[in-house]
Amino acid sequence: MPEISLTKARAITRGILKKGREMELKPLSVVVLDTGGHVKYFEREDGASPGRFDIARGKAFGVIMTGMTGTALMKRAEEQAYFVTALNGAYDGKVIPVPGGVIVKDGRGRVIGSVGVTGDTSDNDAAAALAGIEAAGLTGDA
Repeated sequence: MPEISLTKARAITRGILKKGREMELKPLSVVVLDTGGHVKYFEREDGASPGRFDIARGKAFGVIMTGMTGTALMKRAEEQAYFVTALNGAYDGKVIPVPGGVIVKDGRGRVIGSVGVTGDTSDNDAAAALAGIEAAGLTGDA
């Protein structure tokens, strides 16, 4: 199975943080996971609260483990809360079902990892994530 490289994970993160500054977002935290849900790279901007790692990881973990976008997970949580409750039971509470969790695909459309961004509104987090993924020459599903 193809995996995201450390080089690409860093490029995605640089692109996300650049977009966050352009959008004048609050300080962001970014985590990039491989397809197994393991942390490949993490960065927290100065001024971002220390608890943001777990939020970013929860957004990224939910999308990579389910194959659903953060937006789709949020909709599912709103419509079928029992599903996300069960999902979090299965994954030890690690899933945060909101935008800002983005699936990352390579040029051939293969899933190679996920990104979680937190610090601003969930929609702004997702917009920055997509911009960073695109800047790294990859595609994202938010």
